[in-house]
Amino acid sequence: MSNTIKFPFYIRLSFAMISLISITYILCIGSSVLMPILLAFLLAVLLLPIVRFLNSRLHFPNALSSSITVILFVAIIIGILLFISYQISDIANDFDQIRENINIFINEIQQYIRTYFHVSFWEQRKYIDDITQDSFKKGKETIGTTILSVTNTILDIALIPIYTFLILLYRNHFILFLAKLFRKEYHIKLQEILSQIKGTVQSYILGLIIEMIAVSALTSIGLYFIGIKYVILLGIITGILNLIPYIGILVAGVLTILSSLSSTPELSLIIGVIIINIIVQLIDNHILVPMIINTKVQINAFVSIIGIIIGAQIAGIAGMFLAIPILAILKIIFDRIESIEAWGYLMGDNLPKTFIWRTKKSSFNDS
Repeated sequence: MSNTIKFPFYIRLSFAMISLISITYILCIGSSVLMPILLAFLLAVLLLPIVRFLNSRLHFPNALSSSITVILFVAIIIGILLFISYQISDIANDFDQIRENINIFINEIQQYIRTYFHVSFWEQRKYIDDITQDSFKKGKETIGTTILSVTNTILDIALIPIYTFLILLYRNHFILFLAKLFRKEYHIKLQEILSQIKGTVQSYILGLIIEMIAVSALTSIGLYFIGIKYVILLGIITGILNLIPYIGILVAGVLTILSSLSSTPELSLIIGVIIINIIVQLIDNHILVPMIINTKVQINAFVSIIGIIIGAQIAGIAGMFLAIPILAILKIIFDRIESIEAWGYLMGDNLPKTFIWRTKKSSFNDS
């Protein structure tokens, strides 16, 4: 005899909304603690095959294999950062030339505005000075907050490798904990959910890495053909920043335009940089993302955009990056639980061509 209590739909919907609001509130107040842990979880899932290889093939102890894997990953990241720092030092040597070309470019823009919009140089200069003074005042007010934010970010980044190592080390402990939460008849379904989450997260992160490499290569090639210096550095920066939805590519474009001024202040070169960025984004959005990312994470665009916006409100850039994999994990869980399967379908991208209500048609006999 079943002891399950079936509530009306409106009560179940109320429970779901209360749970959703509670989880969002917890994420908001605990984002500084939870975000590094979630990022470490994604990295741990990505690095898990390497740990298992060291365990099974080379017979390393679990602690040693986890340590080696995390150290190798950190070494790769440090190597990339050192390369970027070395290239940036070369750009710094051209700073005087960049500043001179910026002044020439600004003078050309002012001349264009004076000619076609009839705004004098003095009026333009006054407007720029007013904006600069306001920005300086606001900057002095927020400089303490900015330093604190940077300090917290550095601390979070330092904690992520530690969390990753601990998650890899205690992974079986966590799995056993989950097994103890559910009755044995649900263990098969739990195993399927965990296996699908692992596969989806690994595929998604690998897809992001492939997309990053492709965007970096396409950007470097495009910038090389229009004669921009430091094409490899700018390509790598564009590929990395492209991982941040919407905002990243804009920041990368501004950095590329500023770097292009190290060689010439010509407007045609800046227009060329903008065109290259637009072409790369079109290729990324219409070819790379559908082929590499969307096949791994079947979340529709509407839910993705809402998730990214909510993630940005909760935890900034980290929240935007984590939004899609968290949504994918939730969809996997929803799809496997019958009572909330409809929510998993709502998040998916399997759009029906049409829908027909299956109702009984009344038949009337003509007299």
